Amino acid sequence: MSLPNTETASLPQGDVKLLDSAVAQRLLVAPLARLAYTSEDGTPRLIPVNFLWTGEEVVVGAFAGTYKIRDLRVRPDVAICIDTADGLPEVLMLRGKVTLTEVEGVLPEYAAIQRAGMGDEVGNAYLKAIDKPGLRMVRIGLRPTWVGVVDFQQRFPARTPEPVRAALRGGR
Repeated sequence: MSLPNTETASLPQGDVKLLDSAVAQRLLVAPLARLAYTSEDGTPRLIPVNFLWTGEEVVVGAFAGTYKIRDLRVRPDVAICIDTADGLPEVLMLRGKVTLTEVEGVLPEYAAIQRAGMGDEVGNAYLKAIDKPGLRMVRIGLRPTWVGVVDFQQRFPARTPEPVRAALRGGR
């Protein structure tokens, strides 16, 4: 469900109701996000991830035994950024603690992500190739507790300098 722009324009950064904004709803179906977390040695990490929005949480699939999973078990606080690269930026920022659930075999959400990105035929071939005895995956789930939306067209149009707006309009 998407709230009208008039309702979400006045919500403060951090309000989880921003998930219902048109910008957030558009970005939550994007193919790629960036996941930020803190590694075991205390230094920051930022990695691209494919994800699935369930309507309540962002789900990322990972293989068990990776550094990322080790680090997230120790420090589950994360930030996720989903954004656009063309025109005026639209950015969705999410924060919270992830939950980790280890499963045997291919994680169903991971399978859905791969089919969506690769198409059914190639995605199914890839999934068949990795689904071998002993495969363990981890479901990384984030129910955001803090949400930020940067949208210079609806939420912050006054903060976009006029020369930038004119250039994006084609100089008109």
